[in-house]
Amino acid sequence: MKLTTKSEYSLLALIYIARHQKEGFIKIEDICKKYDMPQKYLEQLFFVLKGGRYLKTKRGTSGGYCLAKAPSKITVAEIIRLMDGALAPTESVSEYFFSHTPIEKEKKMIKVLKEIRDYIARRLENLTLKDLV
Repeated sequence: MKLTTKSEYSLLALIYIARHQKEGFIKIEDICKKYDMPQKYLEQLFFVLKGGRYLKTKRGTSGGYCLAKAPSKITVAEIIRLMDGALAPTESVSEYFFSHTPIEKEKKMIKVLKEIRDYIARRLENLTLKDLV
């Protein structure tokens, strides 16, 4: 598993929103300024997060973004899978994004990669935004 900027920026933005949720809707400009992110790119990521039902939006001067679910109901694993796909180190051991790869010819190697996948999945599926706020 390798995180791309899609996952990294999405997680940072969601953590920021969760941390400031009592303030109401959060402006994207505030998030971009805090983490030095390009606004157009974050807008594209928010479109995906909104489609995944992790964000709600509100237009207007008091508008912005807020979480569509409680921070305790959003796992890091969900966000990474949404933005980057498999948590597994190779698709031939992925539970959600399986496809055949050359390494699967070595059964002992596959066993080790599955152990790695299971550890990563277990850890990230039990880590919520609330834990990070």
